[in-house]
Amino acid sequence: MTTQFQPTLRYALLSRSTLATNVALAIGGTAFIAAMAQISFPLPGSPVPFTGQTLAVLLLGSAYGANLGIATLSLYIAAGVAGLPVFTQSTHGLSHLTGATGGYLVGMAFASYISGFLAQKKFDQRFSTVIPTMVISNLIIFTFGVLWLQHVTAQSWNWTIAHGFTPFIAGEALKIAIASTSLPVVWRLVSRIK
Repeated sequence: MTTQFQPTLRYALLSRSTLATNVALAIGGTAFIAAMAQISFPLPGSPVPFTGQTLAVLLLGSAYGANLGIATLSLYIAAGVAGLPVFTQSTHGLSHLTGATGGYLVGMAFASYISGFLAQKKFDQRFSTVIPTMVISNLIIFTFGVLWLQHVTAQSWNWTIAHGFTPFIAGEALKIAIASTSLPVVWRLVSRIK
C-alpha cells in the first residue's frame, strides 16, 4: 500500500511509502532524536538542560512531514517513558514527562507536526519561508515547556522565564540558523539529482 505523495524530503528521497518503510523511518528518527538528546549541558539554576533535541525535531519534522513527524516524536516519548535510555544523559522514565521537562517534550511533538505540515506546503524549500517555520516551531516547544515548567515548579513567571526560556535564546537561534540553512541546501541538491 502506498501513501499519497507529499512534497517533503522524505518523499523526494524515498518516494515509495509502505508501513514497513514508515516504521523504519520512525525508529531511525527516534534513534536520531535520542542521539541528539545526549548533547546535553546543564544550565545553572535551571531544571531544564540545553540539548540537541530541538534541532533534531526541526529537521525531522520538516523532512518527514506532519503525520510521520508527530508519530516519530510520539514513539520517542513512549520509548523513554517505557524505559529505553533515550532522554538526556541516557535516562528514561515517566518523570521526564510529568516533571519539569514534560512540556518541552509535548511541545516537540506538536512542533514536529507543524513544521511537517508547513514543509508539505514547501515552506522548507526557501530561506524566506523556512526561517519563520523554524521560529514558529521553536515558539511552540517553548510555549508548552514554559507553561508546564511554571505549573510543575509553582515558581513566579519571572523565575520561569529566566530559567526556562531566556538561557536558551542564543542556542535556539543557532539551531534555527542550522536548520534554516541546511534544509533549502538539501532541497537544491535533491533537485539536481532528480
